[in-house]
Amino acid sequence: MKKYIPFDFVLDRLVQLGPIIKPMFGCYGVYIGEKIMLILRNRKDHSLDNGVWLATSKEYHISLKKELPSLRSIDLLGNGDTNWQILPLESDDFEESVIRTCELILSGDERIGKIPKPKKKKKGPKKSEFKKNHE
Repeated sequence: MKKYIPFDFVLDRLVQLGPIIKPMFGCYGVYIGEKIMLILRNRKDHSLDNGVWLATSKEYHISLKKELPSLRSIDLLGNGDTNWQILPLESDDFEESVIRTCELILSGDERIGKIPKPKKKKKGPKKSEFKKNHE
């Protein structure tokens, strides 16, 4: 059975950049190259945070909000101003704002997208310790 990816019109808009979709936390991350650009979320729990999440930094919030008025912090990520921002599904300008976001990504706007921190390697027993315990 094919999984439903919410707001798949985003992928249609970004197709020329070869987006890679990765499931994460019951949502879908949209990567362009090594950068995560967006998360597409439409779940039953915490429905106020459904919409399109933008990977950005606090330094860009004011300028992005001038172009995307409904942009706000994500409640699920804690109190206060969060680096990640959301275009909420319930906003009146949702689709228009998401399309504008795609246009910004297509133009290479540096305000959107982050290279994720490398995952920490799990620490397990050293090879020598493993051999000693299993000989």
